[in-house]
Formats: sequence, C-alpha cells, structure tokens
Amino acid sequence: MRRVLISGVGVAGPTLAYWLREAGFEPTLLERAPALRSGGYVIDFWGLGYTIAERMGLLAEINRDGYHVQELRIVDEAGHRLAGFGTAVFAELTGGRYITLQRSRLSHLLYERIDGDVEAIFGDEITLVEEKLDCVEVQLKHGGKRRFDLLIGADGLHSAVRKLVFGPQRKFERYLGYVVAAFEARGYRPRDEDVYLIHGQPGRMIGRFTLRDDRTLFLLVFAADRTTLPEAPEAQKMFLRRIYGEDGWECDRMLAELERAGELYFDAVSQMDAELVTRAGGSHR
Repeated sequence: MRRVLISGVGVAGPTLAYWLREAGFEPTLLERAPALRSGGYVIDFWGLGYTIAERMGLLAEINRDGYHVQELRIVDEAGHRLAGFGTAVFAELTGGRYITLQRSRLSHLLYERIDGDVEAIFGDEITLVEEKLDCVEVQLKHGGKRRFDLLIGADGLHSAVRKLVFGPQRKFERYLGYVVAAFEARGYRPRDEDVYLIHGQPGRMIGRFTLRDDRTLFLLVFAADRTTLPEAPEAQKMFLRRIYGEDGWECDRMLAELERAGELYFDAVSQMDAELVTRAGGSHR
C-alpha cells in the first residue's frame, strides 16, 4: 500500500501528506477549490499541533506570521472595558509555546513544506468511490478515474468523502445551536494591536482583531435555527444585517465593511458523531 489519495488541502491534508511522504508513501492531495483558501478566522495554536509543526521545521515561519496577543478585552456599547484578562498565563502554562495564527496562513505554511514534492490537484473533486479487491477507484469530476491503495477524507465538516462512502451529513451531524461568520476589512479604525476585543449581546457576539498590512478581522458568533441558514453569500450578509443591525458599539461600521467584503466565511457550529459514522461504516461494508 503505497499510493494514498488525501481529499482536502486545509490543515490536516498537507500535514498527513508530509508525514506519509517521510514514511515512504506516495500521497496525492485533492482540493475542490481552485487554489489554497485565504481569509477566515484565527486560532490559538499550542499543544500537540505546535509540537508537530516544530518537528516539521515550521516554528520560525509560525512565529513570524503569528500574533502574540496580550489581552482579551470585553467592551460595552461605548467601547469601554467591562472585563477581560491578559494572556501571560497561557504562555506560562505552555512554556512560551503558544501563538495566535490565521488558520489559512497555517494551511499555506504546511502546504509549502510539500509543494513540488507531492502531487496536488486543485479545482477537482471525487464524484464516485468504488472499493475494489486490490485498490480504491475514484472518479474525479474533471480528471477521470484514478486508482489508489487508500483514500483519506481530510475535507472537514462537510466532507465529500464521508458523504460518498457513508451517506448524507445529516445522519452524523450534531448541530450545536450556533453559527460563526468571519471576514476581513482594510483600513478599518481604530486599530488595537495585540488585543482581541469582544462585544456581546444575549445570544450573539462580535470579535475584532487587528491584523498586519492594515487589515482587521471580524468574527461573529450567534445562536440560530439550523433550518433558517442561507447558503448564498449575499443572503448570508443580509442575514447578518438582520441580527446585528440594531446593536451598538461598532456594528454600523462593521456591517458597512461587510458589504464591501469580497470573502465571507459562514458556517454552522456542528460536531460529527464518530460513533454514528462507525456504525454506518459497518453497514456499508
């Protein structure tokens, strides 16, 4: 078993491809998007992920591109501090092995470690999976049939591989009652360097975080009925305007920036039940 197809070029896919290649396998990466994704939210990067990145020789780049947040600050409608805390405790608990990083930037750094050494197919997707006696045969939407020894779905919450092999997402998804949205704005003021600001109302909150290159990230989290969520970007923007349109603080300016945003991340906060997927796998075989 040497040939491995990995569906998804986010964080897990390139990481797995790197270590499979190190072990002598021949991984191929497949991504539905035409290129690596940009934008999205920031993550607190520490623990096992930090250790793996270190073993991949990525710490210098991660510290260069990441952010050393000093404070999480909760503000009222006038922008005055209500509560918060410093982040020094996280640095102490992790021995300084803690940083805030855009998820998309982490994905780019991981992919750069294998770029040119691993076959990568962008702008294509799997439409059919057939398990043969000696291989897994996949039908690509644009690239025809390919054969591999192993197929791995690293394509996230809305995994196409899971859907093709085990059935529709609704069989395994546990919706947790919230939605998250994120977008970037350029030239936004004020800029609060190394501070994560939060303004909240019952059932919803807004986070604002200053990025490099005169960019600002907005993160919105709110409670919502799963059945009411729109799919089209313009409808999603309208949905957010209805939720945040009457709020104070910087919401008016934030919504004005949302109108100009070229890319909007918008998704339900859900969990896939591994036990249900395992049961479906047993019945599938």
